[in-house]
Amino acid sequence: MSIRILVTDDHELVRSGIKAMLAGTEIEVAAEATTGTEAIERCAAETFDVVLLDIRMPNGDGLQALTKLRQDHPNLPVLMLTAFENPTYVARALALGATGYMLKETPREQLLTTIRKAARGEECWSREELRRVTGALSTPRISGDLDVPLTQRESEVLRQLAFGLTNKEIAQALGISYETVKEHVQHILRKIGVSDRTQAAVWAVRKGLV
Repeated sequence: MSIRILVTDDHELVRSGIKAMLAGTEIEVAAEATTGTEAIERCAAETFDVVLLDIRMPNGDGLQALTKLRQDHPNLPVLMLTAFENPTYVARALALGATGYMLKETPREQLLTTIRKAARGEECWSREELRRVTGALSTPRISGDLDVPLTQRESEVLRQLAFGLTNKEIAQALGISYETVKEHVQHILRKIGVSDRTQAAVWAVRKGLV
């Protein structure tokens, strides 16, 4: 029985590479998408067994698309496939309900195994990935109900931080200095009572800021 998947990535070379890796197997690339928005539209129009979803894409990242897909299709397995081994991305993906998280350098056999597990309804998180983010997900003060008086600029910085951007990238995105971003990040961590950026990202997800 074939496994129909949707491959979402803004690079044609990546999409073609995945199709080549899956050739000759029961896993069929039934459709392709280049943005998160397009993936959402495809899933509304067609039925897939698994979705492969890149994170950094134009018009909103894949984790934003993941949020919508989980709302509209709660039983649809979504595997994040990215070039970034970013703990903030991993924590957000887990918090938002992704079925698994794979790097684009994942070997062919591991890719096939993971897709098959996802199609069977199994979770595809490794022990190492879960161990890395367990602390962030279980930190007591990371509560969506916690009322924290963040300034507008701090909220903007937190959103960018939760998107996985570095301090330098945040500075460029908001048109402020690198040192100013560092100061805002320190204030944010102190205000919400967490010790690192990953925990802050999870808090932002649960607060609905991203």
